[in-house]
Amino acid sequence: MRLWLVRHAATTSPPGVCYGASDIPADPVATAAAARRLDAALPARFGWRVSSLRRARQLAQALQERRPGLAAPVLDSTLGELNFGAWECLPWDDVPRAELDAWAADFADYCPGGGESVRMLLRRVRHALRTAMADGVGDHVWITHAGVIRAVRYTLQLGCTAVPPDAGHWPREAPAPGQWVCVALPDTREG
Repeated sequence: MRLWLVRHAATTSPPGVCYGASDIPADPVATAAAARRLDAALPARFGWRVSSLRRARQLAQALQERRPGLAAPVLDSTLGELNFGAWECLPWDDVPRAELDAWAADFADYCPGGGESVRMLLRRVRHALRTAMADGVGDHVWITHAGVIRAVRYTLQLGCTAVPPDAGHWPREAPAPGQWVCVALPDTREG
């Protein structure tokens, strides 16, 4: 069983701006290009879930336009990006240094901008991951965000109870906007 972790296309947000749970749209041209590449790579059949944020839904819609017979995806808010609270839509340079340092000192449990902690992100992503693994068959596609993809990779590497002790233990790499990674999921069905 495989899980395709697809990151939405590049957004219309200016570079250097913090956005997570903000409903920032994706660039339409970048979205169409990502849908074209994704359509060529995906298998003929798959189950899919899509973050409820607009930038992810845009890519799902563009993929459906390329595959008219494709069933509608399940919109899943658990696949949304980390909520940065009051930091949302601020330039990263405007986030107070003391707050960034506080997050670095308590990476798993600090809620950036009063939003959501990494532990909270892991909890909701792991719930979605258990649901996908319990299905146990075929390919699954998630159109989602970098933070969710990092949470899945962290969980698959270190297990469902692991929590990063600091930012240095959190995966740095995620697919670029409009790209994806395909990971194998263990079959957790009882045999």
